[in-house]
Amino acid sequence: MAMTIETFLNPAKFTEELTSKLKDYRLPGIEVDAVVASQRKNVEALAHASRAAFEGAEAVAKRQADILQETMNQTAKSFGTLAEAGSPPEVAAKQAELAKEAFEKALGNMRELAEMVTKAQQAAIDTMSGRISQSLDELKQMALKMKEPYATEKQPAAEEKQLSAKEKQPSAREKQPSAREKQPSAEAATARA
Repeated sequence: MAMTIETFLNPAKFTEELTSKLKDYRLPGIEVDAVVASQRKNVEALAHASRAAFEGAEAVAKRQADILQETMNQTAKSFGTLAEAGSPPEVAAKQAELAKEAFEKALGNMRELAEMVTKAQQAAIDTMSGRISQSLDELKQMALKMKEPYATEKQPAAEEKQLSAKEKQPSAREKQPSAREKQPSAEAATARA
């Protein structure tokens, strides 16, 4: 089943295409509507997770641009502060102070970006893991539904086997010899004498 990414990430188109393909196969015991509904939910979850990941990446990129702008503004301000400093020892002290502030700010920004990425990834993972769990439950229910008709089909066959086995077995009367069969016939008695 060849499909484009647009079809795959569009639950309506995906469902329509999957339904037509499954109906072509006419698989006995398979509820096409249940399979299609389950797959639609899978595609919706994947689209939601992809959207969450994209929005997370977009937020990180926006924050990186903001950080770059803040850094450029701080750098220009720092150059102005250094230009106003007087003696060389004052300039060195001011440079050390500015470097420390810049380092702490950069470290805070890195931590913030890492948290943003983690949050975006967690949202996508939560969506997919929740859907996987639901999908496995749905699969189990479908399997149990398929088992029910199979068990009822096999049950009469098992009962027929038991009946035919009983018919083949001799009854208690048939197993025990009759009183006539136990007594030897007159011909057998004279033959022995």
